[in-house]
Amino acid sequence: MNTFATYRSFPLAIRLLLINQLGVNTGFYLLIPYLAIHLSDDLGLSAAVVGVVLGLRNLSQQGLFLIGGSAADRLGARGVIIAGCALRTVGFALFALGDALPLLLAASILSGLAGALFNPAVRTYVAQEAGERKAEAFALFNVFATTGALLGPLLGSLLLLVDFRAAAVTAAAVFAVLTLAQLLVLPARPVPTPDTKVLGDWREAARNRRFLAFSLAMVGMYGLENQLYLLLPHAAAHASGWDGSTGLIFLAGTVTSLLFQLRITRALKARGSRGRWIATGLTTAGLGFLPPLLVAGAGEPHPLRLLPVLAGALLLHLGVMIASPFVMELIPAFGRENLTGTYYGIYYMVSGVAAAAGSAAIGWAMDTAGHTGLSWLPYACCTALGLGSAAAVAGLRRRGALPAGDPAPEPAAAGPGARPRSELK
Repeated sequence: MNTFATYRSFPLAIRLLLINQLGVNTGFYLLIPYLAIHLSDDLGLSAAVVGVVLGLRNLSQQGLFLIGGSAADRLGARGVIIAGCALRTVGFALFALGDALPLLLAASILSGLAGALFNPAVRTYVAQEAGERKAEAFALFNVFATTGALLGPLLGSLLLLVDFRAAAVTAAAVFAVLTLAQLLVLPARPVPTPDTKVLGDWREAARNRRFLAFSLAMVGMYGLENQLYLLLPHAAAHASGWDGSTGLIFLAGTVTSLLFQLRITRALKARGSRGRWIATGLTTAGLGFLPPLLVAGAGEPHPLRLLPVLAGALLLHLGVMIASPFVMELIPAFGRENLTGTYYGIYYMVSGVAAAAGSAAIGWAMDTAGHTGLSWLPYACCTALGLGSAAAVAGLRRRGALPAGDPAPEPAAAGPGARPRSELK
Protein backbone atom coordinates (compact mmCIF):
# COMPACT_ATOMS: atom_id res chain seq x y z
CA MET A 1 0.00 0.00 0.00
CA ASN A 2 1.36 3.43 -0.88
CA THR A 3 1.23 6.40 1.44
CA PHE A 4 -2.05 7.79 0.10
CA ALA A 5 -3.80 4.40 0.23
CA THR A 6 -2.64 3.91 3.81
CA TYR A 7 -3.86 7.38 4.70
CA ARG A 8 -7.31 6.55 3.32
CA SER A 9 -7.42 3.27 5.26
CA PHE A 10 -7.51 5.11 8.60
CA PRO A 11 -10.68 6.49 10.20
CA LEU A 12 -11.78 10.05 9.44
CA ALA A 13 -10.52 11.34 12.79
CA ILE A 14 -6.95 10.18 12.17
CA ARG A 15 -7.01 11.46 8.59
CA LEU A 16 -8.09 14.87 9.84
CA LEU A 17 -5.35 14.91 12.50
CA LEU A 18 -2.74 14.01 9.88
CA ILE A 19 -3.87 16.98 7.77
CA ASN A 20 -3.87 18.99 11.00
CA GLN A 21 -0.21 18.15 11.60
CA LEU A 22 0.66 19.17 8.04
CA GLY A 23 -1.10 22.49 8.65
CA VAL A 24 0.40 22.96 12.13
CA ASN A 25 3.97 22.58 10.86
CA THR A 26 3.29 24.66 7.75
CA GLY A 27 1.85 27.51 9.80
CA PHE A 28 4.53 27.30 12.48
CA TYR A 29 7.55 27.20 10.14
CA LEU A 30 5.97 29.85 7.93
CA LEU A 31 6.39 32.35 10.75
CA ILE A 32 8.64 31.35 13.65
CA PRO A 33 11.99 30.97 11.79
CA TYR A 34 11.67 34.59 10.67
CA LEU A 35 10.44 36.04 13.96
CA ALA A 36 13.86 36.89 15.41
CA ILE A 37 14.85 38.76 12.23
CA HIS A 38 11.57 40.72 12.31
CA LEU A 39 12.02 41.66 15.95
CA SER A 40 15.62 42.81 15.57
CA ASP A 41 15.78 44.23 12.02
CA ASP A 42 12.24 45.52 11.44
CA LEU A 43 11.32 46.58 14.98
CA GLY A 44 14.82 47.46 16.18
CA LEU A 45 14.56 45.54 19.46
CA SER A 46 17.74 44.70 21.36
CA ALA A 47 19.12 41.17 21.37
CA ALA A 48 18.14 40.85 25.04
CA VAL A 49 14.50 41.74 24.34
CA VAL A 50 14.40 39.40 21.33
CA GLY A 51 15.73 36.65 23.58
CA VAL A 52 12.98 37.33 26.12
CA VAL A 53 10.22 37.21 23.49
CA LEU A 54 11.51 33.97 21.95
CA GLY A 55 12.31 32.46 25.34
CA LEU A 56 8.81 33.09 26.65
CA ARG A 57 7.35 31.17 23.71
CA ASN A 58 9.61 28.20 24.37
CA LEU A 59 9.08 28.32 28.13
CA SER A 60 5.28 28.55 27.91
CA GLN A 61 5.23 25.56 25.56
CA GLN A 62 7.82 23.24 27.06
CA GLY A 63 6.88 24.04 30.64
CA LEU A 64 3.17 23.43 30.17
CA PHE A 65 3.10 20.18 28.19
CA LEU A 66 2.04 18.37 31.34
CA ILE A 67 -0.97 20.70 31.68
CA GLY A 68 -1.97 19.98 28.10
CA GLY A 69 -1.59 16.24 28.56
CA SER A 70 -3.66 16.19 31.75
CA ALA A 71 -6.33 18.33 30.12
CA ALA A 72 -6.56 15.83 27.26
CA ASP A 73 -7.08 12.99 29.78
CA ARG A 74 -9.71 14.79 31.85
CA LEU A 75 -11.54 17.02 29.37
CA GLY A 76 -11.13 14.97 26.21
CA ALA A 77 -8.45 15.32 23.55
CA ARG A 78 -10.84 16.85 20.98
CA GLY A 79 -11.64 19.96 23.00
CA VAL A 80 -8.01 20.52 23.95
CA ILE A 81 -6.88 20.23 20.31
CA ILE A 82 -9.49 22.78 19.24
CA ALA A 83 -8.57 25.15 22.09
CA GLY A 84 -4.86 24.87 21.26
CA CYS A 85 -5.36 25.66 17.58
CA ALA A 86 -7.65 28.57 18.43
CA LEU A 87 -5.06 30.01 20.83
CA ARG A 88 -2.33 29.64 18.18
CA THR A 89 -4.61 31.56 15.77
CA VAL A 90 -4.90 34.42 18.26
CA GLY A 91 -1.19 34.34 19.12
CA PHE A 92 -0.02 34.52 15.52
CA ALA A 93 -2.61 37.19 14.69
CA LEU A 94 -1.23 39.36 17.52
CA PHE A 95 2.20 39.31 15.85
CA ALA A 96 0.57 41.01 12.86
CA LEU A 97 -1.29 43.67 14.84
CA GLY A 98 1.49 45.83 16.19
CA ASP A 99 4.99 46.24 17.55
CA ALA A 100 4.32 47.15 21.21
CA LEU A 101 6.33 44.95 23.55
CA PRO A 102 3.34 43.87 25.72
CA LEU A 103 1.55 42.74 22.56
CA LEU A 104 4.59 40.76 21.40
CA LEU A 105 4.96 39.12 24.80
CA ALA A 106 1.29 38.15 24.85
CA ALA A 107 1.61 36.73 21.32
CA SER A 108 4.61 34.62 22.35
CA ILE A 109 2.95 33.27 25.50
CA LEU A 110 -0.31 32.40 23.71
CA SER A 111 1.57 30.73 20.85
CA GLY A 112 3.59 28.62 23.26
CA LEU A 113 0.58 27.71 25.41
CA ALA A 114 -1.23 26.60 22.25
CA GLY A 115 1.51 24.11 21.42
CA ALA A 116 1.50 22.83 24.98
CA LEU A 117 -2.21 22.07 24.60
CA PHE A 118 -2.53 20.49 21.19
CA ASN A 119 0.77 18.58 20.89
CA PRO A 120 0.08 15.96 23.60
CA ALA A 121 -3.66 16.04 22.87
CA VAL A 122 -3.22 15.19 19.18
CA ARG A 123 -0.93 12.28 20.00
CA THR A 124 -3.35 11.07 22.67
CA TYR A 125 -6.23 11.09 20.20
CA VAL A 126 -4.15 9.27 17.53
CA ALA A 127 -2.92 6.65 20.01
CA GLN A 128 -6.44 5.94 21.25
CA GLU A 129 -8.04 5.91 17.80
CA ALA A 130 -5.37 3.87 15.96
CA GLY A 131 -5.61 0.78 18.18
CA GLU A 132 -3.15 -1.88 17.00
CA ARG A 133 -2.02 0.36 14.13
CA LYS A 134 -0.32 2.97 16.31
CA ALA A 135 3.10 2.56 14.69
CA GLU A 136 1.68 3.01 11.18
CA ALA A 137 -0.39 6.01 12.27
CA PHE A 138 2.62 7.71 13.82
CA ALA A 139 4.74 6.86 10.78
CA LEU A 140 2.22 8.74 8.64
CA PHE A 141 2.24 11.48 11.28
CA ASN A 142 5.98 11.90 10.65
CA VAL A 143 5.43 12.08 6.89
CA PHE A 144 2.86 14.88 7.19
CA ALA A 145 4.89 16.73 9.84
CA THR A 146 8.09 16.60 7.75
CA THR A 147 6.23 17.82 4.66
CA GLY A 148 4.82 20.75 6.62
CA ALA A 149 8.27 21.62 7.95
CA LEU A 150 9.45 21.92 4.34
CA LEU A 151 6.43 23.82 2.97
CA GLY A 152 6.33 26.35 5.84
CA PRO A 153 9.71 28.05 5.28
CA LEU A 154 9.20 28.06 1.50
CA LEU A 155 5.83 29.80 1.84
CA GLY A 156 7.20 32.10 4.54
CA SER A 157 10.11 33.24 2.38
CA LEU A 158 7.67 34.15 -0.40
CA LEU A 159 5.33 36.05 1.93
CA LEU A 160 8.24 37.98 3.43
CA LEU A 161 8.72 39.53 -0.01
CA VAL A 162 5.53 41.41 0.92
CA ASP A 163 6.23 41.92 4.65
CA PHE A 164 6.26 40.08 7.96
CA ARG A 165 2.64 40.91 8.71
CA ALA A 166 1.53 39.08 5.56
CA ALA A 167 3.32 35.97 6.86
CA ALA A 168 1.77 36.37 10.32
CA VAL A 169 -1.76 36.81 8.95
CA THR A 170 -1.35 33.78 6.68
CA ALA A 171 -0.04 31.63 9.54
CA ALA A 172 -2.98 32.72 11.72
CA ALA A 173 -5.38 31.91 8.86
CA VAL A 174 -3.92 28.39 8.58
CA PHE A 175 -4.64 27.75 12.27
CA ALA A 176 -8.09 29.31 12.00
CA VAL A 177 -8.98 26.87 9.20
CA LEU A 178 -7.63 23.96 11.26
CA THR A 179 -9.68 25.06 14.26
CA LEU A 180 -12.86 25.23 12.20
CA ALA A 181 -12.21 21.85 10.54
CA GLN A 182 -11.71 20.12 13.89
CA LEU A 183 -14.75 21.83 15.37
CA LEU A 184 -16.95 20.63 12.50
CA VAL A 185 -15.46 17.23 11.66
CA LEU A 186 -13.40 15.76 14.53
CA PRO A 187 -15.62 13.27 16.39
CA ALA A 188 -16.07 13.67 20.12
CA ARG A 189 -15.16 10.69 22.26
CA PRO A 190 -16.59 9.80 25.68
CA VAL A 191 -14.26 10.78 28.52
CA PRO A 192 -14.21 8.44 31.55
CA THR A 193 -14.87 10.13 34.87
CA PRO A 194 -11.48 10.39 36.60
CA ASP A 195 -11.17 8.49 39.87
CA THR A 196 -8.08 10.41 41.03
CA LYS A 197 -7.07 14.05 41.35
CA VAL A 198 -4.71 15.70 38.89
CA LEU A 199 -1.84 15.74 41.38
CA GLY A 200 -2.43 12.04 41.97
CA ASP A 201 -2.08 11.40 38.23
CA TRP A 202 1.15 13.35 38.13
CA ARG A 203 2.53 11.50 41.15
CA GLU A 204 1.63 8.17 39.58
CA ALA A 205 3.46 9.02 36.35
CA ALA A 206 6.42 10.57 38.18
CA ARG A 207 6.84 7.40 40.24
CA ASN A 208 6.93 5.22 37.14
CA ARG A 209 10.66 4.66 37.09
CA ARG A 210 10.57 2.64 33.89
CA PHE A 211 8.88 5.49 32.04
CA LEU A 212 11.19 8.18 33.44
CA ALA A 213 14.23 6.07 32.58
CA PHE A 214 12.96 5.64 29.02
CA SER A 215 12.21 9.37 28.66
CA LEU A 216 15.72 10.26 29.82
CA ALA A 217 17.24 7.62 27.56
CA MET A 218 15.50 9.25 24.58
CA VAL A 219 17.09 12.68 25.05
CA GLY A 220 19.51 11.89 22.23
CA MET A 221 16.81 11.74 19.57
CA TYR A 222 15.50 15.24 20.25
CA GLY A 223 18.93 16.72 20.90
CA LEU A 224 20.13 15.40 17.54
CA GLU A 225 16.96 16.22 15.61
CA ASN A 226 17.32 19.83 16.74
CA GLN A 227 20.64 19.97 14.87
CA LEU A 228 18.66 20.11 11.64
CA TYR A 229 18.20 23.77 12.62
CA LEU A 230 21.63 24.50 14.12
CA LEU A 231 24.71 22.42 13.29
CA LEU A 232 23.78 20.91 9.92
CA PRO A 233 22.69 24.19 8.25
CA HIS A 234 25.94 25.73 9.50
CA ALA A 235 27.89 22.76 8.11
CA ALA A 236 26.09 22.90 4.75
CA ALA A 237 26.66 26.63 4.28
CA HIS A 238 30.35 26.42 5.22
CA ALA A 239 31.04 23.31 3.15
CA SER A 240 29.38 24.57 -0.03
CA GLY A 241 29.65 28.34 0.31
CA TRP A 242 25.94 28.59 -0.55
CA ASP A 243 23.39 29.75 2.03
CA GLY A 244 20.55 28.10 0.11
CA SER A 245 22.06 24.68 0.74
CA THR A 246 20.07 24.49 4.00
CA GLY A 247 16.90 23.98 1.98
CA LEU A 248 18.37 20.83 0.44
CA ILE A 249 18.65 19.28 3.91
CA PHE A 250 14.91 19.60 4.47
CA LEU A 251 14.02 18.66 0.89
CA ALA A 252 16.05 15.47 1.17
CA GLY A 253 14.36 14.60 4.47
CA THR A 254 10.87 15.23 3.11
CA VAL A 255 11.39 13.15 -0.05
CA THR A 256 12.94 10.31 1.95
CA SER A 257 10.07 10.36 4.43
CA LEU A 258 7.42 10.32 1.68
CA LEU A 259 9.09 7.42 -0.11
CA PHE A 260 10.27 5.22 2.73
CA GLN A 261 8.71 6.02 6.13
CA LEU A 262 5.80 3.59 5.90
CA ARG A 263 7.88 0.87 4.27
CA ILE A 264 10.50 1.10 7.00
CA THR A 265 7.95 1.05 9.83
CA ARG A 266 6.05 -1.93 8.41
CA ALA A 267 9.19 -3.93 7.71
CA LEU A 268 10.67 -3.35 11.17
CA LYS A 269 7.38 -3.89 13.01
CA ALA A 270 7.34 -7.47 11.70
CA ARG A 271 10.95 -8.12 12.69
CA GLY A 272 12.01 -7.78 16.29
CA SER A 273 11.03 -5.70 19.28
CA ARG A 274 10.27 -1.98 19.44
CA GLY A 275 13.16 -1.32 21.81
CA ARG A 276 15.60 -2.90 19.40
CA TRP A 277 14.55 -0.61 16.56
CA ILE A 278 14.50 2.49 18.74
CA ALA A 279 18.11 1.78 19.71
CA THR A 280 18.98 1.14 16.06
CA GLY A 281 17.40 4.44 15.04
CA LEU A 282 19.35 6.35 17.69
CA THR A 283 22.58 4.68 16.56
CA THR A 284 21.87 5.61 12.93
CA ALA A 285 21.09 9.21 13.86
CA GLY A 286 24.33 9.47 15.87
CA LEU A 287 26.42 8.02 13.04
CA GLY A 288 24.89 10.60 10.73
CA PHE A 289 27.29 13.20 12.11
CA LEU A 290 30.40 11.35 10.95
CA PRO A 291 30.14 12.22 7.21
CA PRO A 292 29.94 15.99 7.89
CA LEU A 293 32.91 15.63 10.25
CA LEU A 294 35.03 14.60 7.24
CA VAL A 295 34.64 18.00 5.58
CA ALA A 296 34.57 20.16 8.72
CA GLY A 297 37.32 22.76 8.47
CA ALA A 298 38.41 21.35 5.10
CA GLY A 299 39.45 24.68 3.63
CA GLU A 300 37.79 26.63 0.85
CA PRO A 301 34.09 25.85 0.24
CA HIS A 302 33.23 23.65 -2.73
CA PRO A 303 29.84 22.35 -3.94
CA LEU A 304 31.05 18.74 -3.73
CA ARG A 305 31.74 19.16 -0.02
CA LEU A 306 27.99 19.48 0.45
CA LEU A 307 27.55 15.78 -0.35
CA PRO A 308 28.89 14.43 2.99
CA VAL A 309 26.67 16.92 4.85
CA LEU A 310 23.61 15.76 2.90
CA ALA A 311 24.58 12.13 3.54
CA GLY A 312 24.75 12.88 7.26
CA ALA A 313 21.39 14.65 7.19
CA LEU A 314 19.84 11.66 5.42
CA LEU A 315 21.23 9.31 8.08
CA LEU A 316 19.78 11.55 10.80
CA HIS A 317 16.39 11.59 9.05
CA LEU A 318 16.60 7.81 8.62
CA GLY A 319 17.36 7.32 12.31
CA VAL A 320 14.34 9.41 13.31
CA MET A 321 12.18 7.54 10.79
CA ILE A 322 13.24 4.22 12.33
CA ALA A 323 12.80 5.19 15.97
CA SER A 324 10.03 7.77 16.23
CA PRO A 325 6.90 5.71 15.36
CA PHE A 326 7.89 3.01 17.87
CA VAL A 327 8.62 5.61 20.56
CA MET A 328 5.15 7.12 20.12
CA GLU A 329 3.66 3.61 20.18
CA LEU A 330 5.40 2.63 23.42
CA ILE A 331 4.70 5.72 25.53
CA PRO A 332 1.00 4.96 26.27
CA ALA A 333 1.92 1.38 27.22
CA PHE A 334 3.87 2.58 30.26
CA GLY A 335 0.73 3.59 32.16
CA ARG A 336 -3.05 3.37 32.41
CA GLU A 337 -5.02 4.10 29.24
CA ASN A 338 -6.77 7.09 30.77
CA LEU A 339 -3.39 8.69 31.54
CA THR A 340 -2.15 8.61 27.95
CA GLY A 341 -2.12 12.41 27.69
CA THR A 342 -0.29 12.78 30.99
CA TYR A 343 2.46 10.42 29.84
CA TYR A 344 2.83 12.20 26.50
CA GLY A 345 2.92 15.54 28.35
CA ILE A 346 5.73 14.45 30.67
CA TYR A 347 7.62 12.88 27.80
CA TYR A 348 7.48 16.10 25.77
CA MET A 349 8.56 18.16 28.78
CA VAL A 350 11.67 15.99 29.09
CA SER A 351 12.35 16.05 25.35
CA GLY A 352 11.92 19.82 25.23
CA VAL A 353 14.48 20.33 27.98
CA ALA A 354 16.76 17.84 26.20
CA ALA A 355 16.50 19.69 22.90
CA ALA A 356 17.29 23.02 24.58
CA ALA A 357 20.20 21.59 26.57
CA GLY A 358 21.50 19.73 23.52
CA SER A 359 21.43 22.85 21.39
CA ALA A 360 23.22 24.84 24.10
CA ALA A 361 25.90 22.15 24.42
CA ILE A 362 26.39 21.83 20.66
CA GLY A 363 26.44 25.62 20.36
CA TRP A 364 29.22 25.68 22.96
CA ALA A 365 31.10 22.99 21.01
CA MET A 366 30.71 25.01 17.79
CA ASP A 367 32.07 28.13 19.51
CA THR A 368 34.94 26.12 20.99
CA ALA A 369 35.71 24.67 17.57
CA GLY A 370 35.84 28.17 16.11
CA HIS A 371 38.30 29.35 18.80
CA THR A 372 40.54 26.29 18.89
CA GLY A 373 40.38 24.85 15.40
CA LEU A 374 38.89 21.59 16.71
CA SER A 375 36.37 21.51 13.88
CA TRP A 376 35.45 17.88 14.61
CA LEU A 377 34.28 18.60 18.17
CA PRO A 378 30.53 19.36 17.68
CA TYR A 379 30.10 16.39 15.34
CA ALA A 380 31.85 14.05 17.76
CA CYS A 381 29.60 15.32 20.56
CA CYS A 382 26.50 14.56 18.47
CA THR A 383 27.73 11.08 17.64
CA ALA A 384 28.46 10.39 21.30
CA LEU A 385 24.98 11.66 22.27
CA GLY A 386 23.27 9.36 19.77
CA LEU A 387 25.31 6.29 20.69
CA GLY A 388 24.87 6.99 24.42
CA SER A 389 21.09 7.20 24.07
CA ALA A 390 21.06 4.03 21.97
CA ALA A 391 23.04 2.20 24.65
CA ALA A 392 20.64 3.44 27.35
CA VAL A 393 17.56 2.19 25.46
CA ALA A 394 19.27 -1.13 24.72
CA GLY A 395 20.08 -1.45 28.42
CA LEU A 396 16.45 -0.85 29.40
CA ARG A 397 15.38 -3.50 26.91
CA ARG A 398 17.86 -6.03 28.26
CA ARG A 399 16.60 -5.43 31.79
CA GLY A 400 12.97 -5.90 30.74
CA ALA A 401 12.14 -2.29 31.68
CA LEU A 402 10.11 -1.58 28.53
CA PRO A 403 6.36 -2.31 28.38
CA ALA A 404 5.12 -5.88 28.16
CA GLY A 405 4.57 -5.61 24.40
CA ASP A 406 8.33 -5.19 23.97
CA PRO A 407 9.87 -8.20 25.75
CA ALA A 408 13.48 -8.40 26.77
CA PRO A 409 15.75 -10.88 24.97
CA GLU A 410 15.63 -14.32 26.55
CA PRO A 411 18.65 -14.81 28.84
CA ALA A 412 20.87 -17.82 28.29
CA ALA A 413 20.35 -18.83 31.88
CA ALA A 414 18.72 -17.23 34.87
CA GLY A 415 21.54 -17.08 37.37
CA PRO A 416 21.21 -16.20 41.04
CA GLY A 417 21.92 -12.54 40.31
CA ALA A 418 19.11 -12.14 37.78
CA ARG A 419 17.00 -9.01 38.26
CA PRO A 420 13.21 -9.17 38.30
CA ARG A 421 11.47 -7.51 35.34
CA SER A 422 9.29 -5.40 37.60
CA GLU A 423 12.19 -3.74 39.41
CA LEU A 424 11.94 -0.40 37.63
CA LYS A 425 8.18 0.04 37.99
